[in-house]
Amino acid sequence: MADIIDFLNRTRQGVMFVIEAPSGTGKTTIIKELLRQDKNLKFSVSVTTRKKREGELEGVDYYYISDDEYDKLLKQDAFYEYVDSQYGNRYGTLKSEVDGFINTGQDVIFDMDWIGMHQIKSKAKSKVVSIYLLPPSIKEVKKRLEHRGTDSVDVIAQRMSVIGEKIKHWNEFDYVLVNADLKETIENIQNIISAERLKRRRQRGLKTFVGQLIKEAQSEQF
Repeated sequence: MADIIDFLNRTRQGVMFVIEAPSGTGKTTIIKELLRQDKNLKFSVSVTTRKKREGELEGVDYYYISDDEYDKLLKQDAFYEYVDSQYGNRYGTLKSEVDGFINTGQDVIFDMDWIGMHQIKSKAKSKVVSIYLLPPSIKEVKKRLEHRGTDSVDVIAQRMSVIGEKIKHWNEFDYVLVNADLKETIENIQNIISAERLKRRRQRGLKTFVGQLIKEAQSEQF
């Protein structure tokens, strides 16, 4: 029985899970906990043209490349999604990085906004499952941003000024959850991940396995 389960797991097509949420909704904490609890869930390392910051590691935080290298990758259609930030830096999600996981039955989780979600879904289509996290209230978002103590008053004000526009895209996602309780939200996302993994179209090994069952049934004398 264990051999059968192992075969089906190895031959399963991985899933690309995109999680989006306004700042202060708890997205980063949730993703870290999902990765900690699920060893089959991987985090995609993006490329960037920005300089490496102190403490960052190549291949862990980002792949650090030049603008010329970035342009070459663009011409090769090497990205599932890419963006030029307002600060002049450029970022991209490599197809090779992601496909290396999903083609071997592992799943990838992305911290990505709605624009990136649409880009990646236009290329990877049914391989992508998108999840939007809503806060229980706007007041709670401001409270969380102030409490975590990582942003200045001006930055918090800037984040709060765009929250309404970000939330307007909630209905473009496959699943929408209200993160009122962190533990419950994590459990709900784990349930989504489990259900998506079990969808028939992702079980590439089932056809072989069912064929073996039919062959066995036809050859046995009962």
